[in-house]
This record gives sequence, C-alpha cells and structure tokens, in this order.
Amino acid sequence: MHDQALVLFSGGQDSTTCLAWALQRCARVETIGFAYGQRHAVEMACRPQVLGGLRRAFPDWAARLGDDHVLDLSLLGQISDTALTSGRAIELQANGLPNTFVPGRNLLFLGFAATVAYRRGLSVLVGGMCETDSSGYPDCRDNTLKAMQVALSLGLDTRLVVETPLMWLDKADTWRLAAQLGGPPLVELIREHTHTCYRGERGQRHPWGYGCGQCPACALRQRGWEAYAAAD
Repeated sequence: MHDQALVLFSGGQDSTTCLAWALQRCARVETIGFAYGQRHAVEMACRPQVLGGLRRAFPDWAARLGDDHVLDLSLLGQISDTALTSGRAIELQANGLPNTFVPGRNLLFLGFAATVAYRRGLSVLVGGMCETDSSGYPDCRDNTLKAMQVALSLGLDTRLVVETPLMWLDKADTWRLAAQLGGPPLVELIREHTHTCYRGERGQRHPWGYGCGQCPACALRQRGWEAYAAAD
C-alpha cells in the first residue's frame, strides 16, 4: 500500500464508491470537489456528510483519509449552456447527446485535480467516469481518460496515473462493488447521504436514495439498485 491518491469526489454514488476503492488500496487519500454552477449544487452540501460518515463507520479508512479541497470553477457554468447549469428541460440534442453534457467538464476537472495532486505530492487521480452508464458523454470514455493521463504526465513532467474503477461497470455492478468494499454500512451511507439527481431534489426518499425519480441520473440509479437488490 504505497500509492497516494486524489479522488474527484462530487458527493454522488459513483465518486463515493471510488473513494472507498481508493481508501482500501492507497496509503493516503485526499479528495477534491468542484463548484461550477451546477443545478444540483446540493451535492456540495452532501460531500461533508459523506466524508464524516465514512470516518465514523470505517476507522481504518479514516486514518488514511486526508484533506478535502473544493475549487470554485463557476466560470464553467458561465460558459456552458446545458441542463446541468441552468433550469432547462432535460432532453436529447441533435448530436445524440443529452443536454446534461457539460463540454470540457471532466477535462477541466482532471487538469485542476492534477495541479493540486502535483502540489500535494499525490501520484494517482481517481475518478468515477464510466462508459457503460455515461449517457454517451465523450469525456467519460476510456480512451479520453488514457489520453489525459499521458498529457498530464507529460505536461507536469511527473508520472500521474488516472484510475477509473467504474469504467466498465453498470449501476448494479457499482452497488455491488460498494457492498464488497464496505458491506451494508457503505451501501446504507450511499443510499442516505449521497446525491446524484440532476434536478437537485432531496425531498423524496426512494429505496435507492433521494432524488426526483425522473431525471436520467435517478433512472440509472433506480434501475441499478433494483437489479442489484434482485440479484443480491
């Protein structure tokens, strides 16, 4: 257990599972979040609750869980015209991508995360990007992340590894991975405290957690939970 990691941590299901994955494998783990004018900004309020819950429920992980960093990337929201950064209806665009796609988001996130990792002496970036359940977002593709790993390592003149533990998993597999990593306590923490809903709705509690129950993020999470619960 030698690697030291920085986890891109939004406060959602995927990034929480990735954080647990890193805590099980790495000697030191820090987290980073981004406030970019997202419509579901409630996720930023969920982040400290999840971090606190992890520290209380998993003392071994707490000993390796270090600083949390939050960066203001509101400029991204100002230059984006998407359903994640405004009150627009969620729908498909002419290019086949949903209008929840924020162009350049993950590329910017990784660039800023790499800068913080460089300063903090961390050699691994961990993100919840996934081709299987990404709605076709091009900045979630495996090839994109591999290219970013090369570019960041060259640009910083240091070896950086970009880890994407969920790349080939669907949401049922993601629930299953959480159960393998932290058992029922981690699954319950994800259900109760993480946030994934694009609309930022936390008024209604479903078996899989809080959300509007209608947006694409909620639909994915619900289908994954139902498949996981039926099989496991």
